[in-house]
Amino acid sequence: TDRKKLHTAPIGQVFRLRPFHVLVATGGGYAGYKKYEDYKLEQLEKRGIEVPVKLASEWEVALYKSVPTRLLSRAWGRLNQVELPTWLRKPVYSLYIWTFGVNMKEAAVEDLHHYRNLSEFFRRKLKPQARPVCCVHSVISPSDGKILNFGQVKNCEVEQVKGVTYSLESFLGPRICTEELNFSQAPSGNSFQHQLVTKEGNELYHCVIYLAPGDYHCFHSPTDWRVSHRRHFPGSLMSVNPGVARWIKELFCHNERVVLTGDWKHGFFSLTAVGATNVGSIRIYFDQDLHTNSPCYSKGSFNDFSFISNNNKEGIPMRKGEHLGEFNLGSTIVLIFEAPKDFKFHLKAGQKIRFGEALGSL
Repeated sequence: TDRKKLHTAPIGQVFRLRPFHVLVATGGGYAGYKKYEDYKLEQLEKRGIEVPVKLASEWEVALYKSVPTRLLSRAWGRLNQVELPTWLRKPVYSLYIWTFGVNMKEAAVEDLHHYRNLSEFFRRKLKPQARPVCCVHSVISPSDGKILNFGQVKNCEVEQVKGVTYSLESFLGPRICTEELNFSQAPSGNSFQHQLVTKEGNELYHCVIYLAPGDYHCFHSPTDWRVSHRRHFPGSLMSVNPGVARWIKELFCHNERVVLTGDWKHGFFSLTAVGATNVGSIRIYFDQDLHTNSPCYSKGSFNDFSFISNNNKEGIPMRKGEHLGEFNLGSTIVLIFEAPKDFKFHLKAGQKIRFGEALGSL
């Protein structure tokens, strides 16, 4: 009679899980499994073994999208803004440098105590002589990174990695007003690709550059051109590393991105900054109205902004090598541009490249 009674809650209350928690746990676990699979594929590629393309099914893509990557990216962005105590800065940054192979000898300020938070460290500037801009070739790399793919655009499809493509029109969105860009006045039955080409005899080319977390995070103008228009696509923030790009078709069309379009001496030119996990923040230096990774957005929507006005008929002129924007962490830059048929890339798929080095020329 002196024993205390043990009160137990119903099992249903103890194991009560909300759908959101189930989605986070399941999606996060699956994303971790895919990371491990990507690692194994990278090891096979290093050994020279060709890996067959295996695309994700619709349910796999939906499961991956269930992971709240936009929320996590906003949380990561806020964490980056937290000022670190002086004594903690060197250990934290040194760990990051060791993990991702960052070369701090290229940084304008090598003293790690100078960077108050992770955001400042990610956006560190380089010494002027660290990235000489190639003056011989007409198009240079806008950033440090790895070349995933390049070549001519064919049948309105662009390769994100070898054997995996995405739709040109889905990526860039509907045609922009001909008053802003010199689109050819082609018949409506012509393909979207042909409508972008403004000069007879020209072709459309593309180049995809992946920025790893350890790369220099700023990007620059790849050539002398005029930016007329910005189109912002809110969207998912899935990883864009080569393993995921090989797995999810039209990955870049799913993710949030900022498309800058305009023209250069040979016709149409565009540069697109693609967001990724923990890279919801995309900044364009001359565009103060751009706000990425907002909490609310309409699926499949986009918003346009024109840099051409009554007071500014020329848009935004950019010089080759000029600072253009930055990411919070690593991500992807996609160039799609018009050029004569004798344009040649000076690249190899999979090679590492640095900002200022040649991409191609006539």
